[in-house]
Amino acid sequence: RWIKFEEKVEDGGERWSAPHVPALPLHSLFQLRTCLQKGTVLLDLDASSFKEIIDKVLSGHPEEAELQPALRERLTVLLLLQPQHQPMKSLLQLLTELTFSPCQEKAKSRSDPGAQLSKTPLKEQLRNRFRKKVPSGAEAAHVSVGEVEFLEKPFTAFIRLRHGVSLGSLAEVVLPSRFLFILLGPPKVKAYHEVGRAMATLLMDELFQRVARQAEHQEDLITGLETFLDELIVLPPGKWDPSARIPPPSSLPSPCRRTAVDPPDQQPHGNWDMAAAGDRDSLGHPRSGEELERTGRLFGGLLRDIRRKAPWYRSDFSDALHPQCLSAVLYIYLVTVTNAITFGGMLGDATANMQGVLESFLGTAFAGFIFCLFSGQPLTILSSTGPMLVFERLLFSFSQDHSLDYLEFRLWIGLWVAFFGVVLVATEASHLVRHFTRFTEEGFCALISLIFIYDSLKKMLSLADAFPINWQYRLDNVTSYSCTCNLSSPGEPKSCKWMGRWWRKLFNPILTCPTTSHLLPLPSMQSVHPYSPCSKAEGLSKTQCLDRGGHLLGTSCQYVPDVTLISFLLFGGTFLSCTALKCFRSSHYFPAGVRKLVSDFAVILAILASCAVDAALGLETPKLLVPSELKPTNPARGWIILPFGANPWWVCLLSAVPAVLVTILIFMDQQITAVILNRREYKLQKGAGFHLDLLCVSLLMAVTSVTGLPWYVSATVISLAHMDSLRKESETSAPGEHPEFLGIREQRLTGLAVFVLMGVSVFMAPVLKHIPMPVLYGVFLHMGVAALNSIQLLDRVQLLLIPAKHQPDLPYLRHVPLRRVHLFTAIQLLCLALLWVLKSTTAAIIFPLMV
Repeated sequence: RWIKFEEKVEDGGERWSAPHVPALPLHSLFQLRTCLQKGTVLLDLDASSFKEIIDKVLSGHPEEAELQPALRERLTVLLLLQPQHQPMKSLLQLLTELTFSPCQEKAKSRSDPGAQLSKTPLKEQLRNRFRKKVPSGAEAAHVSVGEVEFLEKPFTAFIRLRHGVSLGSLAEVVLPSRFLFILLGPPKVKAYHEVGRAMATLLMDELFQRVARQAEHQEDLITGLETFLDELIVLPPGKWDPSARIPPPSSLPSPCRRTAVDPPDQQPHGNWDMAAAGDRDSLGHPRSGEELERTGRLFGGLLRDIRRKAPWYRSDFSDALHPQCLSAVLYIYLVTVTNAITFGGMLGDATANMQGVLESFLGTAFAGFIFCLFSGQPLTILSSTGPMLVFERLLFSFSQDHSLDYLEFRLWIGLWVAFFGVVLVATEASHLVRHFTRFTEEGFCALISLIFIYDSLKKMLSLADAFPINWQYRLDNVTSYSCTCNLSSPGEPKSCKWMGRWWRKLFNPILTCPTTSHLLPLPSMQSVHPYSPCSKAEGLSKTQCLDRGGHLLGTSCQYVPDVTLISFLLFGGTFLSCTALKCFRSSHYFPAGVRKLVSDFAVILAILASCAVDAALGLETPKLLVPSELKPTNPARGWIILPFGANPWWVCLLSAVPAVLVTILIFMDQQITAVILNRREYKLQKGAGFHLDLLCVSLLMAVTSVTGLPWYVSATVISLAHMDSLRKESETSAPGEHPEFLGIREQRLTGLAVFVLMGVSVFMAPVLKHIPMPVLYGVFLHMGVAALNSIQLLDRVQLLLIPAKHQPDLPYLRHVPLRRVHLFTAIQLLCLALLWVLKSTTAAIIFPLMV
């Protein structure tokens, strides 16, 4: 059988072989051409059953004089026999059949040799699970070849029906049939089977299918076969094993590319030129035909964005009704919560808690919800960025040094940025996106990805400070380790010593004061005597001891369990689990539906598994803590920032200067991310909205400035992770064919749900506190690595380390000298290193100018 590739029933007739590329003898194609030239060819035949087809074929044979009635009757009986099918069986069916004896199984598996073809489908056809692999709208073609003793010369017929007709039990699955090919002949010729394979391979060729469907004469079929022969590439005998099965390739050339008129030796150059131009078009300025053209009118681009997105608004909600969207919501929500906590903590340190974790939560929820509701590309996730944090830190320091009110100064900067953003939208400045090339995009995306990877590792290494590793712990010295709580005042050691001797005479406990080096526990002493001036308290926790003014004494007081070790295990385990489960879709285990479900929920399953391991071990790993009260982090501020009163009047004018830098930062951050998300390779159908997105971000700048919330812009890595979690692939794929990427599930509901959950996270603190932070850092690492793997720069960096003879057969290596590829990569790495050094210093405010 053939769908895209050939499959054979293995010896024993129990299973189908693995799909493989058919290898045809060249002579079989020449014989097939002779069969089409001399045999019967019936085009647009009207028939409703297989028996009617056979009757018309035998009566329309060009050499019908030689077909005697008896011979015609024998051919009819032979062709109407029920063919033997090999249905696909589930694991449950195979286990059930094991209960039968071999004789019963053999009798059951083979149909009656003399059974006639049924006019209605058989039960095994209707139950055949192979039907799921057949694409919708497909039709069946039947190739019948064989050797018979009563024929003296071959009998050949090619039939094309006018309309697709179900031919009862003829096919393996119930499908309408369009083409039939029959070849019967005497036993002296043994090539019939190979001719039949050649015919089936031809019918599976997309270009020959067009010819076969549109052919009006017999010569048209011959011409189609000649075209197929022109494309053949012959493998020399003795240089390969003909019995070897060639596995299906990962991708196939499109029919349009095959119809190129260039000679085979020149075709790759022409195709590469076109592909390179298309690649530059898709990566440099995606969909630039309309979305980035200037109209010459004020707000012309914005109005065009609105007109383009308005018809899709209703479907932006209905298209989200799919289980895949649920996994995307949970995944992006946990990532966004972690990012908000991390950024909020750093922002609180930089601004004396004028903006903290709670402000980060509320700002993310509000800005993200409004953006997803009204933006042109709702798949974008808003977040705070590193350069923005640097600016906030510099602005706060400047305000403190010059006795200015930080929030009021920031309010005017935000209002100016919003005004400049509206001006950029009105003048259609987004058309500058057309000049962004792969060089810029890859450098920016690589930088953001490396920041995610670096920050996740940095956070994990910082755990060693909070939970130090016990390098000096020795199991043999366990008897000398102790720690007790001493409630005496450190300033009275003499009194402690004297009273200790007096106390020992009365109660005979073994008591040790602060000056001793080893502490021994008080035997059976559960409480401290109220009159003891040098009290040793047993049964008190570390927190209770410190709260009562005591201090810890002993060699094991600094001991903590190996929280750092288990944290790194959770961190690495989550990262590896996310990566492995994401790749599970392309594995060979379990049915396709199960693989797809596991891949869609890969990150959630990895988080749940890691949380279960953490709960089972019971160690006090650092957990996700979210604010539980709705009040400003700094009690000195309110929720509304007044524009006047705290600073001189001229500050509102001076604010325009730093606002220019912030405007450039937001424009570059927002538009580069938008370019990456709207690449042609993602097959987005609803279009982009560069001007509308910039307007939404600009207006949100004004609102968040008035309320004293952080500023937000598109987050590249989180947005890419959001899109990757919404990838659509074909439900059915032929054996050996990889699922076809259909695009992204474009909708607004996942983003809206993420930010609604962000808003109510304050009330979900009892649940979220069970999620270890190392698990979420592992998810961050997975996101950074996944984004880094999606760019060509990483492939070219690997080429620097691979000898030329082992380098992969990449298209650009065929046409671009290797030294120029390495030079391009080296310049890109140099610029990336410069950006990294720049963002690590206080000069990070000019980061967008360097981009």
